[in-house]
Amino acid sequence: MKIEIWSDILCPFCYIGKRRLESALAAFGHTDAIDVQWRSFELDPQADPTPGENQYVRLARKYGNTEEWAHQMSANMTQMAAEEGLAFDFDKLVPANSLDAHRLVHLAARHGRQDAAKERLFKAYLEEGLDINDPAVLTRLGADLELPAAEVTALLASREFEQQVRQDEYEAQQIGVRGVPYFVFDNKYAVSGAQPAALFQEVLEKAWSEAKPRFEEVAGATDGAACGLDGSAC
Repeated sequence: MKIEIWSDILCPFCYIGKRRLESALAAFGHTDAIDVQWRSFELDPQADPTPGENQYVRLARKYGNTEEWAHQMSANMTQMAAEEGLAFDFDKLVPANSLDAHRLVHLAARHGRQDAAKERLFKAYLEEGLDINDPAVLTRLGADLELPAAEVTALLASREFEQQVRQDEYEAQQIGVRGVPYFVFDNKYAVSGAQPAALFQEVLEKAWSEAKPRFEEVAGATDGAACGLDGSAC
């Protein structure tokens, strides 16, 4: 059963949503049948961060509010994250454009490391205050993920996977995604936002109950084909 997640590395709610989904999956009895696929979504594709500008100034300008408001909103988010075992540090956060980070996730997917890449990039940006605009930082993160160094270097010197990022975003537009995180379960049920783990678990169970006959049918067909090497000795 497939779960697709549209998210942005820059989105604190997306990291919180990831943890809450993981909590739901930990309580779910069929995780071996779940295929989680991360899809790209840029909250601000045109972002061109001002060097040295902090998160609070950026937020205040973006939303036409005060820096005091930005500090309070960030403090609330930090508390919410702490409840999920995350340690956000907005004082260290470096405003960024996330395109290259998304492209790195696509490269990681090629090597079966997509989820690990999302986790590492979220942590780097939201907890460690690393500058994901910096190719040297992304190169180091690629090494952390044990991705081939030559492929990471080639990626950052090119526009590789940019089309895949745009395709993810186009598909998000087609299904009406207005914000992230956005979760689609088995192409049937959508959950918008970092909802409580209990809600994710409820949707998981519902989607699974409907998908189970399909999986059993496939399993039955597989068992039958295994009767003989060519399927003829059943």
